[in-house]
Amino acid sequence: MTPDIGEINAKIERESAFIELIKLELDKVIIGQHYMLDRLLIGLLANGHILLEGVPGLAKTLAIKSLAQTVKADFSRIQFTPDLLPADLIGTMIYNQKQESFSVRKGPVFANFILADEINRAPAKVQSALLEAMQERQVTIGDSTHKLPEPFLVLATQNPVEQEGTYPLPEAQVDRFMLKVVIGYPSKEDETKIIRANLGMEYPKPSQIVQPEQILNARKVVREVYMDEKIEKYIVDIVFATRFPKDHHLAQFEPMISFGASPRASISLALAAKAYAFIKRRGYVIPEDIRAICKDVLRHRIGLTYEAEAENITTEHIISEILNKVEVP
Repeated sequence: MTPDIGEINAKIERESAFIELIKLELDKVIIGQHYMLDRLLIGLLANGHILLEGVPGLAKTLAIKSLAQTVKADFSRIQFTPDLLPADLIGTMIYNQKQESFSVRKGPVFANFILADEINRAPAKVQSALLEAMQERQVTIGDSTHKLPEPFLVLATQNPVEQEGTYPLPEAQVDRFMLKVVIGYPSKEDETKIIRANLGMEYPKPSQIVQPEQILNARKVVREVYMDEKIEKYIVDIVFATRFPKDHHLAQFEPMISFGASPRASISLALAAKAYAFIKRRGYVIPEDIRAICKDVLRHRIGLTYEAEAENITTEHIISEILNKVEVP
């Protein structure tokens, strides 16, 4: 049964008003970078964690911090370093001599927005502690399990330039991120505006304008956005083309791909497309929504062989070819 699109549109109109308010607040602080800001909002609405990759100085940290400031919620910034321990992240048991008992001291991960800065600087032990928090939305300290607050969003950054003193994220952990957003340099006009803004007497700050309840309500509406069976088939075809390129007339990529995208990619692609339609104030998903966010969802979920690296073939190149070959509904 096809749902009433008009009804969904009316609901979106009501529930998405705060999106424009957030954008206005972020525009005060972040110049340009609309692509990155849209992806941050998709993560917020689709309840998915985001990995931002880009050279230093592209306002990754500032964007995440500013987004958190627009919401009346707790924010934690964790600077990842090689000597960081899991307890520094999730907390630990503290012995109280007076009471002769242990009590839990919660770590910075107990917040609504977590900025994991330079996540690839910490060793695997710390990364796996964050993994449970991201996937299970809970943390185990000692013998007790603690639920994390809602909404809970991990926004991690990594610097692709430096390789010294870094620990590449394992594939299993990278797969936990709904989107991997690669950020480029601003345009000349934007760069000029950035210089002016930073030389001003006072740097603008975003205002707190959104309650966490509004985000949780919007997330429910995002799931109600209508997705036709043809769009579902389109998502499945794209994901299967990363696993079995030969079946989709992409035999040249067979030796290039060591593993394709997981079922988590299909779920993320569907949810992110619904969130993208929600941001565009639309009650249904169209193929353009899938194409718009496909690279962000898939670029970190396709494994490349040495052959691909030798020939300078990137996951982005493969995704572009897949989008050209897979039939659009």
